Amino acid sequence: MTSYKLLAGTVAILALGAPANAETLRLLTWGGYAPDAVIDLFEQETGHTVEVTLSNNEEMVAKLRATGGGGFDLAQPSQDRIAGPQAEFGIYKPIDMTQIDTAQIIPSMLEATKGNTAVDGAVYGVPHVWGTSGLIVNAAEAGAVADYTDLCNEDLAGKVTYRLKRPTLIGFAFAMGLDPFAAYGDTAAYKAILDQVEAKLVECKPVVKTYWSGGDELINLMRSGETVAAMAWDTGGWKLNTDNADINFVAPASGALGWVDTFALPAQGRADEAAYAWINFVMQPKIAAMITEEAGNFTASAGADEFVNDALKAQYQTSFPPEAVDNIRWYPPVPAEIERLEGETLDRVQAAG
Repeated sequence: MTSYKLLAGTVAILALGAPANAETLRLLTWGGYAPDAVIDLFEQETGHTVEVTLSNNEEMVAKLRATGGGGFDLAQPSQDRIAGPQAEFGIYKPIDMTQIDTAQIIPSMLEATKGNTAVDGAVYGVPHVWGTSGLIVNAAEAGAVADYTDLCNEDLAGKVTYRLKRPTLIGFAFAMGLDPFAAYGDTAAYKAILDQVEAKLVECKPVVKTYWSGGDELINLMRSGETVAAMAWDTGGWKLNTDNADINFVAPASGALGWVDTFALPAQGRADEAAYAWINFVMQPKIAAMITEEAGNFTASAGADEFVNDALKAQYQTSFPPEAVDNIRWYPPVPAEIERLEGETLDRVQAAG
């Protein structure tokens, strides 16, 4: 990890004492998103203090719902956990975009998150940490694999693995020229897309060695050479690349599938100044790189990949040239009826001979 002393000098911190309006920021976040070294730098530069509560999506929404959006000043739910809870429970307050240094944020990620967290014309989230699922490919054995449906190529019979989960349905749909996200509001249209994907996945079954169910299983299949192409997450591909330079994560031609953990303001937060200061501070590329080193995932900070360790920088830049970043398909909130249809489709694929 990048040393504290080096970064303290790099960001040119001036410890001039706490300002008169110093606040305590009560941060509700995920493990790794607020490293101690980052908190120390922020407190020295701004005079604000930070209290961290670690959580996950379900707990964040439950805590904020129980208090009517109180108890915390900044939360980090995933972007698909904002619009629905806000419309139903009113647990967030709108983001004042004039307080955000948007020049620090990758534009395509910012616009996607603004759109996916909007309620009644107001924006309730901006992007922070993100990750994707796509392809893990052994280029020496399966170099032609460039999109999800390439996992059906007959010359890879017995050498392919993916999960029977919703990302596979979504990814195959996009690779088949369909747009499942655009059909979220039309159950019949979505069912028609699922029917096409189901037929494709059943057709592909003879090529699949196994449907992996856990990360260790996937890593072992690819590391041993039992499989040479898979659908999985980016960090898994980079982990494998560390051991075998032929294996890496590949952003599919039709777009990797992306999740984003955001910054959102609880409705009754009382330290907005500190919250905006924290957002702008951690989105600085050099600070964002510290978070990537701690959390393992990249952030929406533009240019932060230049400041992570050399190995991770090379892996990221190989997997995600700028055009691949802009082509990421970001998950929107999922309607309940859609999840039921997906589950039924996956069950039928599993049962097919």
